[in-house]
Amino acid sequence: MIVVAGEALIDLVPGPRGGPAEDGLPALLPRRGGGPYNTAVALGRLGSTVGFCSRISRDAFGTSLLGGLYAAGVDAMLVQRGDEPTTLAVADIGPDGSAGYGFYTGGAADRLFTVPDALPPSVRALSFGTCSLVLEPGATAYETLLRREAGRGVFTALDPNIRPGLIPDPAAYRARFRSWLPHVTLLKLSEEDARWLADAGPEHADGDGSVESAVLEWLAAGPAAVVLTRGADGLTVWTRDGSAVSVPGVRVPVVDTIGAGDTVNAALLHRLGVHDALSRPAVTMLDAGDWRDILTFAARAAAFTCARAGAQPPWAAELDG
Repeated sequence: MIVVAGEALIDLVPGPRGGPAEDGLPALLPRRGGGPYNTAVALGRLGSTVGFCSRISRDAFGTSLLGGLYAAGVDAMLVQRGDEPTTLAVADIGPDGSAGYGFYTGGAADRLFTVPDALPPSVRALSFGTCSLVLEPGATAYETLLRREAGRGVFTALDPNIRPGLIPDPAAYRARFRSWLPHVTLLKLSEEDARWLADAGPEHADGDGSVESAVLEWLAAGPAAVVLTRGADGLTVWTRDGSAVSVPGVRVPVVDTIGAGDTVNAALLHRLGVHDALSRPAVTMLDAGDWRDILTFAARAAAFTCARAGAQPPWAAELDG
């Protein structure tokens, strides 16, 4: 089983352009979301055995989130429930389909996650990311889970999925991020995330020109591989043996990019499972051809998500076809 740990929330996304509005304000439509939640749903749709580890509200939004997990075949045994409200994220879609977010997180259920006593013995991999690693007190609980399970030899994946508006002290967060790396097997991040994280010190002051050097620095700190997403330009992986493999993106008419990075997370984990590579030793044995297959699969999966509104990752049958 692959377990995804982190927040589940509701995205409020603008309705169709030209749709009803009042006083110039767009109509907002609720959609299930959250980086870890989207990753778990995408894994379920791809056919992986997957569980979700989080705290979800008992309100109507939380009930819908739980239903979305069940519909995708995700095991909710590790989901905690609470009477607190569901986190809301208001999305602003740019002309190119990119999404920005404003978050309403005060007193929300997912912030009160507590560390489970134990994970099922069948767990092979554990994935973390996004707001859940920022918002306390839940962030410390998720970090504790990451360190504990990595210490037991569980494959761990991390997608920081930076939301700058939620991070009051960037320097402290960057230091915390670096402290996680010895406990991470696979680090996946976007170019935008990498630039933000690389600004931690004067050696990365130029930001844009320092992405690759920062990636290599992070790789040396612990992960067996680092995957960088480049939007329409594709994906690149760097591995501990010093090699790098890149694949192009799949060109599609972009509706929006909501959930695309989360789909990449899921597709990487799913395809690593197909290669029986959900362990640190197995990842180090993958060759360039293996990585090309894994990255190409992830690029194709992300293209499906970008071609439709909201976080709607593909089902296995769509990729097989």
